[in-house]
Amino acid sequence: MTLSRPDPVRIDDLANPKFPTATQEIMDMVAPLAADLSFKPDDIFSAAKDETGLSDFGDDWFREPLSVALRAYEDEAGFSAWGKLGAHTQMVGHMRNRLRVENYINENPETVDEQIVAPIIVIGQPRTGTTHLHNLLAQDQTLRSLPYWESLEPVPSEAERQARTADAGRQERCAVGLDVLNTAMPYFKRMHDMTVNHVHEEIQLMAIGGSTQLFETLSLVPSWRDWYLANDQTPAYEYLRRVLACCQHLRGGTRWVLKSPQHVEQIPALLKTFPDATFVFTHRDPVAVITSTATMITYLTRFSAQDVDPRRIGEYWADRVETMLNAGMRHHQLLPPQQTIDVDFNEFMSDDLAMVERIYQRADQPFTAEARAAMDLFMVDHPRGVHGGVIYDLEGDFGLDSADLRRRFTPYTDYFGVPLEA
Repeated sequence: MTLSRPDPVRIDDLANPKFPTATQEIMDMVAPLAADLSFKPDDIFSAAKDETGLSDFGDDWFREPLSVALRAYEDEAGFSAWGKLGAHTQMVGHMRNRLRVENYINENPETVDEQIVAPIIVIGQPRTGTTHLHNLLAQDQTLRSLPYWESLEPVPSEAERQARTADAGRQERCAVGLDVLNTAMPYFKRMHDMTVNHVHEEIQLMAIGGSTQLFETLSLVPSWRDWYLANDQTPAYEYLRRVLACCQHLRGGTRWVLKSPQHVEQIPALLKTFPDATFVFTHRDPVAVITSTATMITYLTRFSAQDVDPRRIGEYWADRVETMLNAGMRHHQLLPPQQTIDVDFNEFMSDDLAMVERIYQRADQPFTAEARAAMDLFMVDHPRGVHGGVIYDLEGDFGLDSADLRRRFTPYTDYFGVPLEA
């Protein structure tokens, strides 16, 4: 049976977003709520304390990066009223999660003895096949992955834990958020389909530690970027390990499969924190990566920014991708060869399970018949492009020249032997 897919679409309102009428009415209705919201750190902390009744945030390292991010939100982000409300809610949520993490560990001190053993960590830029690879690996029930709902609230409230409704409550809240997202931005699922239970990267968990590239995806915040690049991020990764220990203590699992684009430029911190990991480094033509990333982030930005400037966003993310890939190229040699595998996007997409088998061999993970069958079933149930595609326009939408970008990225593509795409 041939699957019928919607035709590709050209998103023609990137610079002047148009929302469905019902969504616009809701945004207008709640806008006044944003007027008095404050991004001052103490106000964010107080709001989280009030919501939880807790007060212990743990160690203080997170306060500096979080303060830098909050100041950037205030001074640089250019949020719309809806965006300000969303960013404020998200920041309070990160701190609410942190309070619950520390409270859980205080109540269950044995949590810190949980071992995060030999995780399989996917390192790669967005749009390099990392999501598909991550999804496939997560079908293996002998591996521990992070469903989206758990990434948003890794530790449930005390009340939900006592009532044994922790998973259901978190899933319901996640579903509400996704309904809003998909209604407001119906083309987003064509670029990155998200569901309540789909496996997710740990970018939200990093935010609990106070430092994550998630902050950059809401808006352009150069001062946050500069702080992040100038400072050792090892403490943030150590806190990630702490949160993973809570998740593991709560819901079990031993060998994690992890993934986040920011790992590309954080190999030293990653290696210090997870020295026994298997590192899966994905590679794709950076021009394709930038085109797709800039389009997706620009489309997302309509949900947060007062004014959307695709050209500025395109330039920002072209520079960020260049910085990340240069760092990844520079630090690749630090990764133990026997624990590292480089994955070419085109080779992976042409025979995904063959590549998974190679990764399993490198990770010393049995590739069982059950795991293969689960991955086969996932691909049947989640065919590529089921929601339709997007027509990208690097020059028309972002004013970027592909030939210039190829020159800038020649050191990277030469170093890893990355094939160029049309």
